[in-house]
Amino acid sequence: MGDRVYNFSAGPSMLPLTALERAGAEITNYQGSGMSVMEMSHRSKVFQKIFDDTQAKFRALMKVPEGYKILFLQGGASSQFSMVPLNLIGATGKADYAVTGNFANVAYKEAKKYGEISLAATSEEKNHTFIPAQSQLKLDPQASYFYYCANNTIYGTEWQYVPETGDVPLVCDMSSDILSRPVDVSKYGIIFAGAQKNMAPAGLTVVIIKESLAGHELPFTPLMMNYKTMIDKDSMYNTPPCWCIYMLGLVLDWLEEQGGVEGMEKIKHGKAKLLYDVLDSSRLFTCAAEEGSRSDMNVTFRSVSEELDAKFVAEATAAGFTNLKGHRNVGGMRASIYNAMPVEGVEKLAEFIKKFDKEN
Repeated sequence: MGDRVYNFSAGPSMLPLTALERAGAEITNYQGSGMSVMEMSHRSKVFQKIFDDTQAKFRALMKVPEGYKILFLQGGASSQFSMVPLNLIGATGKADYAVTGNFANVAYKEAKKYGEISLAATSEEKNHTFIPAQSQLKLDPQASYFYYCANNTIYGTEWQYVPETGDVPLVCDMSSDILSRPVDVSKYGIIFAGAQKNMAPAGLTVVIIKESLAGHELPFTPLMMNYKTMIDKDSMYNTPPCWCIYMLGLVLDWLEEQGGVEGMEKIKHGKAKLLYDVLDSSRLFTCAAEEGSRSDMNVTFRSVSEELDAKFVAEATAAGFTNLKGHRNVGGMRASIYNAMPVEGVEKLAEFIKKFDKEN
């Protein structure tokens, strides 16, 4: 690691060192082109190859079936909070939302501008510490789609099942756990994710969309928010986030070396289990999320007092573990252990937690 810290930030987060080093080596002259990827025309043959290769790698690693398009867009995952209802709600004018955290709640409020939105489930009454079971979902068979957020970074909860919604298309925000576990894409209408957790630097949003869902947008849908426009131009209606697409390609190469998504699932589950086991056996710390709903990506926990939480964060930072302070909505601590966080970083944090537990 050299002089690098273990960065437990919820995003933008750590990137694989090999990807960063490769990007660094190619930063002024990409493969003999005489220029950086940051300087290239997105219409050039050199960049088109980067684009096509990255898209193909992503399709292979996510096992995206025929009939689905992969889009590389801008605007962050938050832009999808509007784009989804603008493009899909026209079918029946109604949609179902499960609100299990902050970003699902923002998406729910945004969707209300465009149609009749039902709250299919909420975990708000217990401060989003759990994920509702299938039997608790209030489903409307007339909904144009059902929306949920797979992993809730702030609260440290993660859906451990795929909701069954019959003929109603599933829309899922997978920003913070994409590429960390296998996904049956055929069960979904749309999967989207901001890149800055498991995929690339901030600035790229990846959308996987069932092609038949595009082309039914509301009449006032802005040009750049229309899935059909983006499908027809293969994400190149305007200049795409070229550097981030290139970086995603490098991260996908690294992911393949880890055994692909299946290999990553084993690694990330092992990392999370290590932390949860240490926290569950400690006398000082408690986990924020209920067992069965706990996230493998964001481990939220707290000590017996806010003073001790602050002391833990300060001492951890001094020891080279950065960004462990919890979100203001939850308090306490949060260790985000996305794909690029090495196992060694989690092992060392676990040792630090044990030591702090003993001393305090």
